[in-house]
Amino acid sequence: MSRQFFGTDGIRGRVGQYPMTAEAVLKLGWAAGKVLASKGNKEVLIGKDTRVSGYLFESALEAGLASAGINSRLLGPMPTPAIAYLTRTFRAAAGIVISASHNPYYDNGLKFFSTEGTKLPDELELEIEAIMAEEMTTVDSAELGRARRVDDAGGRYIEFCKSTFPTGLLLTGMKVVVDSANGAAYEIASRVFEELGAEVISVGAEPNGLNINKECGATAPDNLRAHVLLERADVGVALDGDGDRIIMVDHRGDIVDGDEILYVLAKARHDAGNMSGGVVGTLMSNLALEHALADMNIPFERANVGDRYVMEKLKEQNWLLGGENSGHVICLDRVTTGDAIVAALQVLAVMKETGESLAGLRHSMKLYPQVLVNVPIKEKISIDDNADIQAAVKEAESSLGDQGRILLRPSGTEPLIRVMVEGKSANDVERICQAVAARVGDAVG
Repeated sequence: MSRQFFGTDGIRGRVGQYPMTAEAVLKLGWAAGKVLASKGNKEVLIGKDTRVSGYLFESALEAGLASAGINSRLLGPMPTPAIAYLTRTFRAAAGIVISASHNPYYDNGLKFFSTEGTKLPDELELEIEAIMAEEMTTVDSAELGRARRVDDAGGRYIEFCKSTFPTGLLLTGMKVVVDSANGAAYEIASRVFEELGAEVISVGAEPNGLNINKECGATAPDNLRAHVLLERADVGVALDGDGDRIIMVDHRGDIVDGDEILYVLAKARHDAGNMSGGVVGTLMSNLALEHALADMNIPFERANVGDRYVMEKLKEQNWLLGGENSGHVICLDRVTTGDAIVAALQVLAVMKETGESLAGLRHSMKLYPQVLVNVPIKEKISIDDNADIQAAVKEAESSLGDQGRILLRPSGTEPLIRVMVEGKSANDVERICQAVAARVGDAVG
């Protein structure tokens, strides 16, 4: 069955345009409620980020669930990984997040978590999609669902985050800038680091419904960088709007992405003798990460872009550590999904235990230069079946040898083919990427 609503990361779109309308979300709540009610558990958690449209969709979702006989526990603004955690601890049938993650305020979306705190299984998503085609009905009045607010949700999650930090270790003496992207973690993130003893400078913590991710957070790390340098802080932590993505900044003002965070965590585990299995990255993970892990004899595999695919590969390999260079970092021995606060705590723990700065910890892995060129196309084509494109790729691979790599992939959202080349030499990478992009452009007319 083809999917009409669910993508790799739930449902997302422009507010007021289908499917992100009150009517569609009402029916989606009803359809999800019917599927969940058939499994026996009739309780669902609903959380959201700080977008102004969250009020609209929270009400519509709760009404749809109630019409199917499902009770809702309303969490209010809460990071996506918090909802995954609380869904597990409440033994709820599902957790639903109203968020468009790192997108601007005028977008919104829905993410679903299973009772285990993981992404909803494909078969349940397909069941929900099938029911969306039916006419909406309402259970008898006596069977209608009810809604109530959970007042201590933030405190529960804060305590969980702190429990992932080594017992007996404190962040005393460390100055940390925390940029919450004016998003879901605006009240929670700073408290976690403060309660562990850090001196915290909080930025991006004044949401107004319209400023989520606006020139702040993980998608705009220059804001964090400026504050780290201004405050002469030891480290900076930037989250995205729903709190599942992290970018860091070291004391020198250098930005530290997801690949570098994975390297720091993997090396610390390797040095301590407790590295279990390997690391999962994505097709976009920097080749320097793969080479640095190989030097430590740590296996590395690439998944398709998207934390959902990273998670699938981790479970397939029975490994614990994976993520994306964009900042989704998954530590499966701590959490069931990407969690920016928990990932930051693992890095800060390494800093405290080793006495090293973040700049020192990342020093031994230098990211290779990476160039990305988008080539417009008029219609979809098969990259693998186009002889001219494949010839250009083979020539580039021959030129790069084992010192670089090339990746061509069609955009999932735009009429583009993305050409990415990376390697040790910046000049070679730029030249080869432009040459391949030109060849691809010729091949697609």
